Amino acid sequence: MSKMRGRVLIPLPNTGAMGRKRNNFYMRSIFILALCIFGLLQYHNFNYLDSRDAMLSESVTNDSVDAIMSMVPATLHKYLTPHTRNHSVSSAGVQLNSSGSAMVGSGSGSSTTISFEVYRPPNNTEIKRQIARYNEMQLVLNEETFGPLQNDSVIIVVQVHTRINYLRHLIVSLAQARDISKSLLIFSHDFYDDDINDLVQQIDFCKVLQIFYPYSIQTHPHEYPGVDPNDCPRNIKKEQALISNCNNALYPDLYGHYREAKFTQTKHHWWWKANRVFNELEVTRFHTGLVLFLEEDHYVAEDFLYLLAMMQQRTKDLCPQCNILSLGTYLKTFNYYTYHSKVESMPWISSKHNMGFAFNRTTWTSIRRCARHFCSYDDYNWDWSLQHVSQQCLQRKLHAMIVKGPRVFHIGECGVHHKNNNCESNQVISKVQHVLRIARNSHQLFPRSLMMTVPSLIKKSKLRKGNGGWGDLRDHELCLNMTLPRR
Repeated sequence: MSKMRGRVLIPLPNTGAMGRKRNNFYMRSIFILALCIFGLLQYHNFNYLDSRDAMLSESVTNDSVDAIMSMVPATLHKYLTPHTRNHSVSSAGVQLNSSGSAMVGSGSGSSTTISFEVYRPPNNTEIKRQIARYNEMQLVLNEETFGPLQNDSVIIVVQVHTRINYLRHLIVSLAQARDISKSLLIFSHDFYDDDINDLVQQIDFCKVLQIFYPYSIQTHPHEYPGVDPNDCPRNIKKEQALISNCNNALYPDLYGHYREAKFTQTKHHWWWKANRVFNELEVTRFHTGLVLFLEEDHYVAEDFLYLLAMMQQRTKDLCPQCNILSLGTYLKTFNYYTYHSKVESMPWISSKHNMGFAFNRTTWTSIRRCARHFCSYDDYNWDWSLQHVSQQCLQRKLHAMIVKGPRVFHIGECGVHHKNNNCESNQVISKVQHVLRIARNSHQLFPRSLMMTVPSLIKKSKLRKGNGGWGDLRDHELCLNMTLPRR
């Protein structure tokens, strides 16, 4: 014990090691804390933008007409406002007599007759005459304002049937797109309607051309390619069809069903339209740029042309094998914060990439050489037929560059395949407007660059038999005849 008391404790020299360890620990802690705070702030900011827009949209019923109109610039309301073709007299006591005159009563008991012509839709003969006139004239509206089409400008082709309400919103979205004035907007109709014509012909923001599919059900209601009275019913058995000697008894589809004109028309129209635009119109004779395909129930973002041009410029270095550019994807949910500048590439798939896609004359020429594959494939869908062409005929398969944050949206609730109770519902239109407002307010549109991402594992698309509905040899022959050179 005495020895222990006599020992002198000598302090170790202070080398600073412990202090440095403490300092490093503190610095790491501060850095991690700062990262956490930054992440929380970013998360809060994104949620704030979403919730702020949600609160703004909830102040008015999302799918109300007032809410939708409030999202559209006042100068474009004219495209959303229906106009009657009948003249009217704004006075009480107006009566219409059988000759189309209005009897306006006065206080003295006498009446004043004001003559005006009540609108009567054109009959079938007049419709055929008008269609032939339009297709022969090939009149480009607004050309004196915006100048002739440049060979490398974008041509936008819209396939139109009868859904004018959706078409109105498509036109409004096109009107707000940057550089739309440089494009040629072609409307391809399979139904002649004066109200639709009036709507299209009042477009004043770019060059416009109307073309009319001449083999429609409307113009051939009781004969092929419409519904001939002696055509075989869809579900009749082939043995019964042969006994009844109906027109197409020998040619049911691969499921044993006979053609339905309302389904075959869409494929015929698409093929005629593509041939017409690339190979028959004078205005497109020397065109070498992209042709973008839309439908009447699509809606575009204001930067869709900007992004399409950027994708075209980057094709050589990002995706040399790509020969189709796709602006629309079918996503249940998506986030512009994540996807706004990202693209991916994969083989073109009809069910995923058939909305808002573009290709040039080189790609079309390859497709057109495979006309027999397109026209004889037993599937009434033009997009499945195009995929069949890619898999079975093209040396260079269709390969797409797809934008992950879509710039083309599908707003149609009803159509060939879908029927809802309310076919004029504005709910989807309102949602798309809301999504684009968030993207605009958070500066997610008009990206400065594109980033190619590696797609998730893609299952190899199997060769499959068609959906049927295209077994009739008359359809094969009509389709092939549309491919014959006419210019």
